[in-house]
Amino acid sequence: MSQYKIAVVVGSLRRDSFNRKLASAIAKLAPSDFVFEQLQIDDLPHYNQDDDGNQSAPVKRLKAAVSAAQGLLFVTAEYNRSIPGVLKNAIDQASRPYGQSAWKGKPAGILGVSVGAVGTALAQQHLRNVLAYLDAPTLGQPEAFIQAKDGLFDDAGNIGEDSKKFLQAWMDSYVAWVKTHNA
Repeated sequence: MSQYKIAVVVGSLRRDSFNRKLASAIAKLAPSDFVFEQLQIDDLPHYNQDDDGNQSAPVKRLKAAVSAAQGLLFVTAEYNRSIPGVLKNAIDQASRPYGQSAWKGKPAGILGVSVGAVGTALAQQHLRNVLAYLDAPTLGQPEAFIQAKDGLFDDAGNIGEDSKKFLQAWMDSYVAWVKTHNA
């Protein structure tokens, strides 16, 4: 494959989101044949099964972008020890109607950053459970529970030197994961 399109779902809507910043910075650690596109999820309606037969334009856009991707990258905040509602809504929308999930078979990676010492460990675990049900093979190791602290990003918004070796190793594993599942 000459190019791998990666659909990036950021589980935070905050303008200055650490997770959006991480999603942008980590993409720079990938090889040039990987292209990352952050998907818009802020305009999705709340999931309602009554709409399965007539999905809105934003839902169709999301499903098309996920379907066209060769891999998924979830970069999520942790709210109340779980995934943010906006992320769960996006997952539900693109998995419906039943039997027509856009997530199925898409190799996934999960990252997250938080000010807490354990990063987004519980949100990531909950997300792994959801993705397992949706049949999206998810990279298990290495895990990356990242704490937002000075030096995580440099002044240009790149991964800082203190975290670069670890996150480069994560990216290398993710790239291999995506390539294996697209062979």
